[in-house]
Amino acid sequence: MTPEEIAKLPYRRCVGVMLMNAEGEVFVGQRNDRHHEAWQMPQGGVDKGEDPRQAALRELREETGVTPDLVEIVAESDDWLPYDLPHDIVPNIWKGRFRGQEQKWFLMRFLGRDDQVKIDTEHPEFTTWKWQAVDQLVDRIVPFKRQVYEQVLKVFSAHLG
Repeated sequence: MTPEEIAKLPYRRCVGVMLMNAEGEVFVGQRNDRHHEAWQMPQGGVDKGEDPRQAALRELREETGVTPDLVEIVAESDDWLPYDLPHDIVPNIWKGRFRGQEQKWFLMRFLGRDDQVKIDTEHPEFTTWKWQAVDQLVDRIVPFKRQVYEQVLKVFSAHLG
């Protein structure tokens, strides 16, 4: 695909979850499919007919095993925050139908215990996980998502340590 063709593609609607523990650290998982040093917060597509809040709780459960009763939704982004995929990846993801994603983000407080986080889900997204200090979050993320992570931190800044 040429850069011009990619620029004409739409964004995929998606949600992201910033899950924060009692110490103010954020859940990050190491992706199991590519970018072995790539850590990210839970995220995923919005299903047809699903509202973003439902999608965020579903994605959190699917990727981390954390159920809705173990979280409190603290805030959500007003806007959808877009990011573009690197051009060489576009043809290989989502059948080349999207240039990237636009995400509605949710800040959630984790009310459970670490042993209630179960990344060995039916379709595992992560090989390992940890609680990450907020000020180290952006540096550990794949480069093409850094700008959206910076926006997420700005949107939720009033709620972070």
